[in-house]
Amino acid sequence: MMKKIFALVLALAMTLALVACGGGDDGTADQSSGEKVVKIGVFEPQTGDNGAGGKQEILGMQYANYVQPTVSIGGEEYQVKLEIVDNRTTAENGPSAAAELVNRGVSVVLGSYGSGVSMAGGAVFSEAGIPAIGVTCTNPQVTSDCDVYYRICFLDPFQGTVLANYAYKELGVTTAYTLAMLGSDYDQGLVYYFTEAFKALGGTVVAEDFPEGSANFVSYINNAKSAGAGVIFAPVSTNYAQLIIEAAAAQGYTGDLLGSDTWDNNMVVESSKGKDVSVKITTFYQEGGNPEFDAGIKEWMNANPDALTNNGGNDMVSAVTAMGYDAYFTALQAIEKAGSTDPKAILEALPSVSYEGVSGLIEFDEIGDAKRDVAYIKAANTESGEWEFVKIQGVN
Repeated sequence: MMKKIFALVLALAMTLALVACGGGDDGTADQSSGEKVVKIGVFEPQTGDNGAGGKQEILGMQYANYVQPTVSIGGEEYQVKLEIVDNRTTAENGPSAAAELVNRGVSVVLGSYGSGVSMAGGAVFSEAGIPAIGVTCTNPQVTSDCDVYYRICFLDPFQGTVLANYAYKELGVTTAYTLAMLGSDYDQGLVYYFTEAFKALGGTVVAEDFPEGSANFVSYINNAKSAGAGVIFAPVSTNYAQLIIEAAAAQGYTGDLLGSDTWDNNMVVESSKGKDVSVKITTFYQEGGNPEFDAGIKEWMNANPDALTNNGGNDMVSAVTAMGYDAYFTALQAIEKAGSTDPKAILEALPSVSYEGVSGLIEFDEIGDAKRDVAYIKAANTESGEWEFVKIQGVN
């Protein structure tokens, strides 16, 4: 009870401070044009280790805003304005980026790519009473430890188990090598869930960690080879994935490189082109799953040089982009159901949202997690430098 009272007092104090200094508004009116406006915060990395993935996630939201720039609230049309801040990937920067969105008067927040920074920002959103919709942040603590966070993606316990089952049952591997960055909640969490599931199936796991900023992965690849590992599971960020692929090819590793959703990036798959490697990943969406969406966003990106640059230089549709698109429309439905720009009303409306997105049906359980039970498995085509669909995989 005291925690709730403190949160209410703090939220009231923040509101009064904003009014007193003229730094915020109620998110319902554009003073220059007279149009009614609702602000959606975009809490994503644009720099740091996850900058590439964050930019692709933002692209989905921007395209969705282009497709539907308005929302009906109480019978009136409101312009939807995206307020974008760079949380710079790390948990240390999350609170200040989140506070910036609070100061801008957003009604709901989307993001972040990266679980650690999502958890760090979640404390700020909770204190302000602003709902947040996670897009691809898969650590269970994002929602379990924050009463205002929901999310539309599957979770790490599910993804880790899917990957373990695929390695053991489909690839026939009995010894796996895991590689994760020290201090990364995302990396360490997924390695834990993969390890638990793989060992339960009867497999053996050899684990190593690397420090942030590592640039040479040759020794780790050789350690995996020495251990006789049939797969290297490395749920790391995009830049490290590229380095691991390069090292595996250089050292002649003949097993499979297993990646998680962070590997679903055109720069990662292009780094495998022309190399003798086998790369397989789990993800949320595969290009071709919704042809109308794919065609629309490709046309939009090709007409926008900045969008192509943020997508890594081509129009390949990333799963996180599709998820960003779905997150935007999930937020719109919650706003419509609330009939208000008030964050509290939107938060109360979120549990009843049911949205058929390009990545599948989005509904929430009692914790605020999406009810997801399958993942896409896809593989890198080392000749074309493109992803190819392998199968849809569950936990059984």
